[in-house]
Amino acid sequence: MKADRKLFTLVSILIGVSIILSYTLSTYAVLLFGVDEFHFVIRQTIFGVLSILIMWILAQLDPDKWLTPLGFTLLIGSTVLMIAMPFLPDFLVSAVGGAKRWIKLFGFSLAPVEFFKIGFIYFLAWSFSRKLGHHAGIGLADEFKRFAPYGVVFIGAMFIIAFVQNDLGQVVVLALTLLFMLMFAGSSFRFFLSLLAGSLLFFIFFIFTAEHRLLRIRSWWALAQESILDLLPVSIAEQLRVPTEVEPYQIGHSLNAIHNGGFFGVGLANGTFKLGFLSEVHTDFVLAGLAEEFGFMGVLFVVFIFMWIIQRIFKIANRSESSHIYLFSIGMGLMLSFAFMVNAYGISGITPIKGISVPFLSYGGSAIIAASVGIGMVLMASKKADLT
Repeated sequence: MKADRKLFTLVSILIGVSIILSYTLSTYAVLLFGVDEFHFVIRQTIFGVLSILIMWILAQLDPDKWLTPLGFTLLIGSTVLMIAMPFLPDFLVSAVGGAKRWIKLFGFSLAPVEFFKIGFIYFLAWSFSRKLGHHAGIGLADEFKRFAPYGVVFIGAMFIIAFVQNDLGQVVVLALTLLFMLMFAGSSFRFFLSLLAGSLLFFIFFIFTAEHRLLRIRSWWALAQESILDLLPVSIAEQLRVPTEVEPYQIGHSLNAIHNGGFFGVGLANGTFKLGFLSEVHTDFVLAGLAEEFGFMGVLFVVFIFMWIIQRIFKIANRSESSHIYLFSIGMGLMLSFAFMVNAYGISGITPIKGISVPFLSYGGSAIIAASVGIGMVLMASKKADLT
């Protein structure tokens, strides 16, 4: 059987859009870093072509022979790299805020966490398909005992990503993916709610253990507080109110860019908020830049393509006879969906900004290549699914 051509085509379209946006939205970054005007678009074109080629190559492979070795190679290799990164010399790694997140390779930077997410999802799918089943007749305590080994593994992953690499946003996406994969693997709804409550407590703990995370929450609250505090008694509202001087300018400019785009946008390359108001808009704020230059219709087009991609992934999962292929495809669809939503909610002020890129759309080699590897694995698995 052949791999799913529609999924391959849809992802390739989004990668093509990312190449266009990496050129039109990088105007200020070009001036700021003093590079050639085609610097970012050339690099993104290389990343994009390589990603499409990776998807095509993986789609040709036999899933029975290659899927499991590839999944575990991604998991083990990226874990070793993330653990080793704090000990590597500075000329081999790039640091942001004191956290070493990228390994320098031949003029490019590689983020192991992006590949870890794919490997971790495959590990969960592979293991869940063997260890978990329907929850009928199993008590809540037994479900926790059954989940305990995965909890230990995830806590280890959280420590590496959230503390060593100082990247709580990735933990949020992985935690949500893990929770919903458990549901699809057969866990009960009460177990899901129990884990969700525990995850929220851990999330709060991580926020209060870092000053920059507290500042980010405070900045977000400064923007969102008025619409919420109006619903509370005055005495309580005044206690929760944050001074307006900490209002987050990034979110404010993002909202203004979205508003300025209107229905059809101001036109390709005619955006103004990319000119220093939004820092590196071609990365985390790419949706705001898209909204300004292409308007509501441009955003609608991207959302439509993205939702179609998720629909194809879930269809592959639903038509797969293998339980671990089913769970892996579900996990990939969930991970991409949560990453998109976390970014979209952040740039629109609904939630705090987490620094998560938009899958296949934001500028950057590691994220787009890693996501394409994941899609390539789904395409490989789709040959075992009846998509007729």
